[in-house]
Amino acid sequence: LAIWAHGNLPGARALARATGLVVTRELLQMSYELPTAAIREHPTPEGVEVRTFQQGEDEAAWVELNALAFADHPEQGRLTVDDMAQRQTTDWFDPSLMWLAHRPDEPDTLLASMWVKIPPGSTDGEIYVLAVHPAAQGEGLGGWLTTVALREMQRRGMRTASLYVDGDNTPALRTYRRAGFEQSKIDVQYSPPTQDVTHP
Repeated sequence: LAIWAHGNLPGARALARATGLVVTRELLQMSYELPTAAIREHPTPEGVEVRTFQQGEDEAAWVELNALAFADHPEQGRLTVDDMAQRQTTDWFDPSLMWLAHRPDEPDTLLASMWVKIPPGSTDGEIYVLAVHPAAQGEGLGGWLTTVALREMQRRGMRTASLYVDGDNTPALRTYRRAGFEQSKIDVQYSPPTQDVTHP
């Protein structure tokens, strides 16, 4: 049994106490005000280049990177090439808002990726997926790609940037807070305390 409390409002907390449920997962929503923001400068990591996603060519490499970056994530790490193909049919998919980082001599071996979602007519740009290869952790790729994304969202006239991140994802939280994101909402998952929780 796992129950989501969106917003974790007082009624949800009271029900959890009354039924003996405990918090087993926190999902934070974070936001960033764009129109007048002085976006934090972040240098390009040494020996790294960036290009945009090429449909029909980069799907398998991106899925492989995503699976490695989110190996322990209950949903994100299980995305397949078919899932990727389905997302490319949505009205918000834009390959120019998906950046791939790589070494200059290895353009098909991905170190990190940034995927931004902007639905038609929206003034909010969502950092949909930021993935960094485990072997490239600590190179500043996450902060650099976050800066790339924020600058492009600002250029396109977005009023806010938003994202969702698990509360126990310390490296990601550190990256986003350094960039200037602040928590705007929290969703909490409750389960019985004796349950060995495994996510579907």
